[in-house]
Parts: sequence; C-alpha cells; structure tokens
Amino acid sequence: MRSALAALLLLAAAAPTVTVDVKEWPVPFKGHPRDPFPDAAGTIWFVGQEGHYLGRFDPKTGKFDKTPLDDGAGPHNLVIDAAGHVWFSGNLKGYIGELDPASGRIKRYPMPNPAARDPHTLVFDRAGNLWFTVQFGNFVGRLQPKTGDVRLVAMPTPGARPYGIVLDSKGRPFFNEFGTSKIGSLDPVTMKLEEYALPSPDARSRRIAITRDDAVWFVDYARGRLGRLDPATRQVTEHLMPEGEGSLPYAMAVDDHDRLWAVETSPQPNVLVGFDPKAGEFFARTPFPSGAGTVRHMVFDRRTREIWFGTDHDTIGRAIVP
Repeated sequence: MRSALAALLLLAAAAPTVTVDVKEWPVPFKGHPRDPFPDAAGTIWFVGQEGHYLGRFDPKTGKFDKTPLDDGAGPHNLVIDAAGHVWFSGNLKGYIGELDPASGRIKRYPMPNPAARDPHTLVFDRAGNLWFTVQFGNFVGRLQPKTGDVRLVAMPTPGARPYGIVLDSKGRPFFNEFGTSKIGSLDPVTMKLEEYALPSPDARSRRIAITRDDAVWFVDYARGRLGRLDPATRQVTEHLMPEGEGSLPYAMAVDDHDRLWAVETSPQPNVLVGFDPKAGEFFARTPFPSGAGTVRHMVFDRRTREIWFGTDHDTIGRAIVP
C-alpha cells in the first residue's frame, strides 16, 4: 500500500513564483460573510452565516447592503439563477430559500425529510435544476424549481458528510464525502449513487472542481494534497501542497485555462496557490492581505476572470487571475 501511494504522489518541480492581485473589502455587517457569487450585473451576493442575512456588494461603488433572515436560517451558501433570483441554503432551518431581489420576497422549499436538516452547498445544472449537499443529514438532493419537488439520496456510509458539489459536462453532480475517503456522484436521470475510493483511508476531500476533460479535482484537507480523479479509470493522482501535509487546503476553484486554485488555511495568513495541470506544478502563491483566518469557498467569474471569496476576518475579496 505504501509503495502504491508513493507512486501516486507527484511533487511540484519548482516553488511557486507568481503572485496575483488580491483585494479585500471589510464587510460592515458582522456575522461570518462567506460564499460570494456574482450576478449578471457584476453585483456580488454573499451570505452572513452567523448574522443570518443575505449580503450584496457593489465592487464599483464599494457599497454594501443586506436582507435580514429573521428566522435564524444560518445561510451557508448561495447561487443565482438565470432570472437573477438568489437561492440560498437555510443551513440551520432545513430549507432552501429563493429571494426575488426586485420584490424582496423569499420563498422557502423545506426538505421533505426532517433528517435532511442542514442543506449545505448548491449548484445549478443547465436545465435549471438545483443540486445540493446536506452535510450532517447525510444526503445529496435535487430541487426542481418549476415544481418545487425535492428528491433526496441518502448516503450509505454513516457520517459521509456530503460537502462541496460540482457538475461535469454531462450534468452529473460530483461531490466530496468529507467524512469518508470517497468521492461520490449521482446519475442525473436515475439518481443512482456511484462512489470512488481515494488512495488513502485517511483522505478527507473537502472541496471539488472539474476541468474541461471531466477530470475531478479535489483538495485533501487531512493530508495536504491536491488530487485528480479520472472517473472513467478510477485512477487518482496527487500533488503535495506547497505548505506540505499540514497545509489544510480548503476553498478551491478552476479558471478558464483549467488551472486549479486552492487556499492553504493552516498558514496565517492563508495562502492562495495556483496549480497548472499541464506543467504538473504549482506556479502561484499569494498571502491574503487580511490574513483571512479561513477561506472556505471560492467562485471563478469567467466574464471578469476574477475569483471571489469570503473570509473569517469579515471581508469579501477578489483575486484577478493572470
């Protein structure tokens, strides 16, 4: 087993040398701002997880405002649909919410099973269906906004902790099972679950991304690695993060050149690193100006070539990809 893992471990050939332009804005509302998402006009929406609000930020003016969630929803993540409606996970109240920014009205879609108590991370497919993870409830689900129908798939492993979720080119959702050493996927038609074992039983993948070749990339939070899963062959290759096994890589994103970006959260300040799959090496390293505390989720905006993120130091920020 040890020799097989060693064969899979590919170390970067050179230390990262490129730095990127990172800027952060202090959020005037306390309460753990996180998971920003740009709308069609370039406005950045985000959640205040502990402050129980949906936030909005205009990068052009620097203005912030918010929509309070008076039910103590503990919003965890949000995404925006084609109509500009903001969808968020009511992590503490067991529902997914839909905000119409024009009217300010919020519609709630409760989970059909009370055990699915904590919707986590959301992603839309091309048909407009909303896929999501339920971490401690141990489900992955699909919400069809046209009908309000919610379908849940229970994870067979207790404590699998479905976490990050992304879609491949065929519309298949892939997701981390943070409580296990597996990556999961669902057939979007049959909802059949497929699981892929990672090389080490100690692996704990936390966030996930997919490149244009449908390779599944992930960060191994427990072992300090960036990994690549080929779903067709089930082969996994790994790259040790620049800060090593204790780097605690967390947030990640993929850009329009299929380069991977990940945040090492053990160093203080946190460090944004870039990895080029073609060269097989890390090429960029940039500390966060605020220190960040922890960066938990990032989104790449293809229109502006910017990565948006929130930090535990109550900032919203962006990194301009070179």
